Amino acid sequence: MDHVAPALEPDFRRIFDETPAPLLLLTPDFVIVHANRARLEATATTLEGTVGRGLFEVFPMNPDDPAADGLVNLRDSLTTARDTRRPVTMPIQKYDIPLPDGTYVERFWSPRNVPVLDERGEVVWLLHRSDDITEYVHARERARTTTEQNERLRQRTAQVEADLFDRTRELERLVADLGRATARAELLARATGELTASLDAEHAVGRLAQLVVPQLADWCIVSLLDDPAREGGPHSGGTRALRDISSWHADPVQRALVAEYAQTRLAALAPGSLLARALSGGVVQRVTVGATEHLTSVLGPGRVRELAVELAPESLLVLPLRARGRTLGVLLLASGASRAPMSADEVATATDMAGRAGLALDNARLYRQQRDLSEALQRSMLTAPVQSDHLQVVVRYTPAAESTQVGGDWYDAFLQPDGAVVLTIGDVLGHDARAAATMGQVRSLLRGIAVATGAGPASVLAGVDRAMSTLQVATTATAVVARFEQTDEEGERQGPRTGRTLRWSNAGHPPPVVLDPSGGVTPLVAAESELLLGVLPETERSEAEAVVVEGSTVLMFTDGLVERRDQSLELGLARLQQTLVALAGRGLELEALCDAVLERMLSERPEDDVALVAVRLHPQDRPRPPEAGPRRTRGTVDDAPRPVEHR
Repeated sequence: MDHVAPALEPDFRRIFDETPAPLLLLTPDFVIVHANRARLEATATTLEGTVGRGLFEVFPMNPDDPAADGLVNLRDSLTTARDTRRPVTMPIQKYDIPLPDGTYVERFWSPRNVPVLDERGEVVWLLHRSDDITEYVHARERARTTTEQNERLRQRTAQVEADLFDRTRELERLVADLGRATARAELLARATGELTASLDAEHAVGRLAQLVVPQLADWCIVSLLDDPAREGGPHSGGTRALRDISSWHADPVQRALVAEYAQTRLAALAPGSLLARALSGGVVQRVTVGATEHLTSVLGPGRVRELAVELAPESLLVLPLRARGRTLGVLLLASGASRAPMSADEVATATDMAGRAGLALDNARLYRQQRDLSEALQRSMLTAPVQSDHLQVVVRYTPAAESTQVGGDWYDAFLQPDGAVVLTIGDVLGHDARAAATMGQVRSLLRGIAVATGAGPASVLAGVDRAMSTLQVATTATAVVARFEQTDEEGERQGPRTGRTLRWSNAGHPPPVVLDPSGGVTPLVAAESELLLGVLPETERSEAEAVVVEGSTVLMFTDGLVERRDQSLELGLARLQQTLVALAGRGLELEALCDAVLERMLSERPEDDVALVAVRLHPQDRPRPPEAGPRRTRGTVDDAPRPVEHR
């Protein structure tokens, strides 16, 4: 069992530039990407004058040599290397080089063209190496004059050819190393993208099995701990709390076997298994040969042991998924006898991936904890609404999908001393714990002033303005206060089953809407918009009133219901009215109506908190539905256009 430290990555760009052989890096359509120093010196060119231009534009054929065929031969060789994905060594070529003064100098070359492939086997680059052997060719021609010269030339030729062969092999090794390093970097980049693209860290980590196979191993299993705090201690090592979340095999025929093995192995593993040791010690565990024998020695008899023999791993690597001192799962990589054990670079890549996966899992755990705490704190501040005879009140609160902090949205429903039902809804500026604390102050001030004074909505909001100034509550807030009332005169004039007066005042908040029994929707818009609370303490507040008939529903809400980044407040309000019209004819109870509105108006991941209060006027001879506290529920519903009388 080996513990391999990550190897230092070579600087391949510097190696390329310092290689003594002339090198050109081309795109598959023969555009120059880079040239090393030896190439620039051999051809009297510069990077500025060549990069981004076509190879045969920079190096055309010598017009004074009509018999020259070097350009055609080189183009054919590059095309063959590209199309076959195999290196091509060319015979000696005569290819004259243009000089800056427009003349050409005779040159002979020994070219080799090597395709560079990505992890999918597609050609991404062409590496063109061409050694200048002009002197060798001239010497060979001169050597024909004497036997002595021929012998020296033969010896020199042998040496040149040997050197060329050695350089070619060295270059091929460097190209292979560069390809593997690029593939590892791309693998880490894809893994990072998967882990950061979604808030569902468990799903993203489960995708690792398909990312690492077949690049790092033949098959893979990803497992998570249900209780990391209990299983990750230094003296643990149990696997009972593990659960396998994904598996994959390079061979589609074997994937069912790996999945079955993953489902059955945990209950059959002995305490000394690699999995248990990785969990207890938090250290990478490895078997480079005889992995099948190891598995059969730590697995109980039965089908699971048979599966291990059928899968026949020769090498195993088990990596703990760790972050902030705790182990959250393990990544198992296995390969058969036909594949060499993982190299030091591959182990380093796998270890890096495991670390990133562990961090993603722990970040998700911390996010959930803070979100749950924040939502619980928010809900604790939002009490259940009061219920009155013939008025049913339903409330909802939906937190923003990506928020880990409490917000400033609130609602309230209570009785004043004269028995009138008061509904309030509001939103304090900000989205953090301070905003939530300030929201609690403003909500309590409003409730206290309304109950103590028995005043109407405008007077209540004016009192809140003055109290916020006196108590130095440094914030601004939007709010609507609505009061349902019915005087004796109204009762005699309208009859016992006609309706009630709704009186309201609005401090910069989205207007409530009324859905009447016939399906008409009317927004409760005041004659003039008024300032938010907390702006000017002496602001004069006004109020409006409307008669709301029995069977009508009044809906009050915060801006998160109707406004988001891709939708203005005006469009959102229009969309809400259309939604209510579409739902009006379905005869929904108030609870179901609220859920249906949220279902239709909100996305799967709401951008902002939403508070909602709905009240329905029931006939006096109809029993009031059971009370219901605040909750978040999603229903499903479907589609259709009024008597609210404004005063």
